[in-house]
Amino acid sequence: MKTPILYLAAAVALGGCASQPSSSELDQMAARMMHGGFRDQGIAKVERLDQDLMQAACSSDKAPDDATVARIQAEARASVKWPAGGQYIGDWREGEKLAQNGRGMTWTDKSADPGANGGNCYNCHQISKQEISYGTIGPSLYRYGKNRGITDYNAPAVQAVFEYTWTQIYNAHAVNACSSRPRFGAKGLLNETQMKHLMALLLDPQSPVNQ
Repeated sequence: MKTPILYLAAAVALGGCASQPSSSELDQMAARMMHGGFRDQGIAKVERLDQDLMQAACSSDKAPDDATVARIQAEARASVKWPAGGQYIGDWREGEKLAQNGRGMTWTDKSADPGANGGNCYNCHQISKQEISYGTIGPSLYRYGKNRGITDYNAPAVQAVFEYTWTQIYNAHAVNACSSRPRFGAKGLLNETQMKHLMALLLDPQSPVNQ
């Protein structure tokens, strides 16, 4: 969004106007230009251009103030829905498939059903030792469960680790206001079953993540 704003500012200056628009006015001009340049196609709607509080605050050239950070985190915590029956763990084998799958939410997809989406986890993280191609935007998740003392699901700290990890997958902004992790649960990118599978990938002692 910054590049179009700079072009607009330059155009105003070259036009010989007596006074330049404010930053807010330039933002509004850029938003109108963006909305006018895109159209709905398939499941991809122009409304994706509309920023919520977190997106606007965290994409600004100024870091959000403490009050905004607190509000973002509070709203994110309120969005988290815990798994039915307190069952957090699925099948790590299915979780590995999801971690490798980057499909979903594009205009060519026939449905926005989260069951058809992947997690694309390797795009940002190292997860298993066997995978040699992974991104580094996020921290390594290799030995995620093992490093947190999860040797079995009856370990004393297991519930706290479950809740923390579920929150990170569901809506990471509850922990880090300007996290770059997708809001998998809050935005309906993955369903509850898929998130349980990713939980198993990260925490199951038999998962390749924890070997």
